[in-house]
Amino acid sequence: MTNRNSTLHVAPLLDMIRAQAGQADASRSVAPEVIAALKQNDVMRLSASREIGGLESSIGAIGQELEAVAAACGSTAWCLWNHLCVFHFYCGQLGATHADWLRDIVGNRNWVCFPAGAGTTVKARIEGGEVVLNGEASFGSGGRYADWIGVIYLYEGQRGPHFTLLPTNQPGVHIDPTWKAMSLRASATDHVRYTDVRVPLAQVTPYTVRFRDLFRSPEYPVVHPRYREDWVGLSDLWLACMAVGVADAALVEACSGIQDRVAIMGTKMIERPTIHVNLGQAGAMIDMARGGIYNACARIDARINARQTPSEGDYLEQLAASMMALRLCDDAMRLILRVLGGNGLREGQTFERRYRDFQAMPIHINAHPDRVSEAYGRHLLGLPSENPF
Repeated sequence: MTNRNSTLHVAPLLDMIRAQAGQADASRSVAPEVIAALKQNDVMRLSASREIGGLESSIGAIGQELEAVAAACGSTAWCLWNHLCVFHFYCGQLGATHADWLRDIVGNRNWVCFPAGAGTTVKARIEGGEVVLNGEASFGSGGRYADWIGVIYLYEGQRGPHFTLLPTNQPGVHIDPTWKAMSLRASATDHVRYTDVRVPLAQVTPYTVRFRDLFRSPEYPVVHPRYREDWVGLSDLWLACMAVGVADAALVEACSGIQDRVAIMGTKMIERPTIHVNLGQAGAMIDMARGGIYNACARIDARINARQTPSEGDYLEQLAASMMALRLCDDAMRLILRVLGGNGLREGQTFERRYRDFQAMPIHINAHPDRVSEAYGRHLLGLPSENPF
């Protein structure tokens, strides 16, 4: 059943997050008081190492926090998830050279986002000691709630990409609330437009497309060994933790709501054998998903504690573990839907919103089964990985 550990950092906020979930879905925006409360909560510092003022929480502990938030509101969890895994990436990308900058972001409890989805095109030119950015970046999850935005751009006439961070309130930065999808409707997966945005050259770093190879290099200076772990692999594991939270919450509600329901011709729903079968399978699937994903998290935590550099195989195993956990949760959600039937949906429980929210999880590009299966299959056959991320 859903993690209800009172020692979770988000525990004091869960009732508030849960109470606004329906309105967040309808309005397509997380309640401002929830965002403000999260920014003041230590959950914001979980993926930051102690060297930069963070809590240096384990990968598994972060997953538990996200599982609990997802059970309360999928959209809120999605935005928080983006902040935690994207900040992990920024620590790797900026490296030890920019530790003071990262420390300021952590100390100020700033929210970060990373719009770099399909269709992103940002170009730049150099004027004096500054870079001038123009263009558009897509899929900025949590963009309207963020304080800092990561930008990948190309200099005009060149192919080598570069990276920088800039504040969301900087002149020339415009966040366009474009996310109109079926799922996670308050996740603020916005477009960000840059018009003559100026950045000091000192705040720019080269960007390597296969950044995980660079981060694993012993010569590459990192703030902490945890940042040699690839953020995409971690994002997949934490995504699966959120899926477990959503599916488990749906199961708990279904089991509670069915107690007094009566089917056609007066038969009590709770006495029908098929109800037992479907809910039993759903519960087992969720339990297996949870066990598998937290076991994968534990392996990473052991590696970080031992200061062992991850391999490409380790990364691909993370993707595969997430893919299968998501599939199990997907199957569980369908079984719960079968149990509820049309009458269960008509009675107005939260399942329909949770079901819609869940749909975005197994098809996220990081964990998409078509991408992950092919990459992991090549690895099992001893073929080199071709995925840039």
